[in-house]
Amino acid sequence: MHDTPRLDPELIGRLRRDLDAAGLTVDALRELWGDAADGALERGDRVPALRALRGADSALSVLARLLVLGTPVGRVELDRALPSLGSAGALELGLAIAVAGDAGLLAPALDLRPSSVVDGTGVTSWWIASDLGELALGGALRTDHVLGIGGASATLAALQLPAEGGSVLDLGTGSGIQALHAARWADRVIATDVSERALAFARFNAALNGVDRIEFRLGSLYEPVAGERFDRIVTNPPFVITPRREGVPAYEYRDGGMVGDALVASVVEGAAAHLAPGGSAQLLGNWEYRDGRSGLDRAAAWARGAGLEHWIVEREVLDPARYAETWIRDGGTRPGTPEHEALVDAWLDDFAERRVDEVGFGYVLLRRPAAPTGPGTDAGVRLAVTERIAEGLGENLAGIGAHLAQALAGWDAVAGLDDAQLMEQRLRVAPDVTEERSHWPGEEHPSVILFRQGTGFGRAVHADTGLAAVVGVCDGELALGAIVDAVAGLLDADPAALRAQLAPRIRELVRFGMLLPLER
Repeated sequence: MHDTPRLDPELIGRLRRDLDAAGLTVDALRELWGDAADGALERGDRVPALRALRGADSALSVLARLLVLGTPVGRVELDRALPSLGSAGALELGLAIAVAGDAGLLAPALDLRPSSVVDGTGVTSWWIASDLGELALGGALRTDHVLGIGGASATLAALQLPAEGGSVLDLGTGSGIQALHAARWADRVIATDVSERALAFARFNAALNGVDRIEFRLGSLYEPVAGERFDRIVTNPPFVITPRREGVPAYEYRDGGMVGDALVASVVEGAAAHLAPGGSAQLLGNWEYRDGRSGLDRAAAWARGAGLEHWIVEREVLDPARYAETWIRDGGTRPGTPEHEALVDAWLDDFAERRVDEVGFGYVLLRRPAAPTGPGTDAGVRLAVTERIAEGLGENLAGIGAHLAQALAGWDAVAGLDDAQLMEQRLRVAPDVTEERSHWPGEEHPSVILFRQGTGFGRAVHADTGLAAVVGVCDGELALGAIVDAVAGLLDADPAALRAQLAPRIRELVRFGMLLPLER
């Protein structure tokens, strides 16, 4: 039995042709077993999908049963489903293994499924091989488990800034998802991982998808790229907070081997030495709330201490028990078992020792200032934003990377301007912004005015009459100051006072990408 897929270019080429001919795509699978079964799979239940495939003998159905749902298929069936590779090639490549006692039956040796990520440039599709999950294994995962694509990795791929050219470091590549996505734009991609097994899967996935622009290196954190700098760093690091106790499994794909949230702190702090001036880093992470002090502020302090600009978005906060249950279940240990209870106890002891009240999770965007600054300094106007956005991204995930790039460009355009200079700018309303007004029955003036963003984080920003009037005229034709002065005349307000009142709100709308500065 192969421990990892074999990197054989000829066999991989045959597999690629067969997968393409079978039409193994996300949409095709959803159509094959239906939306209800697709939703059940997302909840960890494969029974509806298996029932939908009973009696189906198409190549897509056979491959779906073996590689996606993790159930055995017949050799003859697989020969028909993989006409170029054949069942013998599938065995040789490490996709399947013979079932003991039944020479005509093959079981899956790995998980191989289609993946789609939608971003500002359209839909990107890959086939991603990884270790078999809990559904196929029927129990806990191996500690060197190589994870496939999931909600977090798909989100991070969509968050990537779509910057053309340059160099990208994918730190802790796992099965290679972020590196594959980065290779769409970058001239050079280096993918690192502490796990040899993970790199084997990542190399296989790059070959399977015909991507040859990625260099793979073995090592922990930044060790494989010592002394090198990159235009972008992207990483879904092993950020899960795991007790350092005997009997608690440490999964390589999620556990960095450090106490508490120290791994994420190390990734943030280390980025400063590996980013080119003006370069950016994007990652997912956890941060601890200790003794009633904010974990979000704690994460910002890591970036500030490294001299990095930052934009940190916290998506959720979990209490220690909920956090422990989430990640114990993720490893395949089921609730209600003695093993589960012992692990929860270990997690809660660990949190209690550090006086952890809650754990936050979110997205971190870092930038190394283009102009040199020292660690911990605040030279010039800096991007330093922390916020909580609990709502899911939903359909907005498709354009979130492009939105972030646009928001950063807007922020940079106005960040160094004083209020007088800001008033000289010409701005236009972003095309996805709508205005909503609510009135009490019989009242002439609105009780609530909202600017609602259709993309990005889907923000809803409250506005008063003055701000709404100014934004409504921002079409790029007039300078902001002229618009504010005209609105002041209509409202019988002091122009200078209205300028001072609206300047911070205008800056906020520019940072949110709701108002766009015109290029000069």
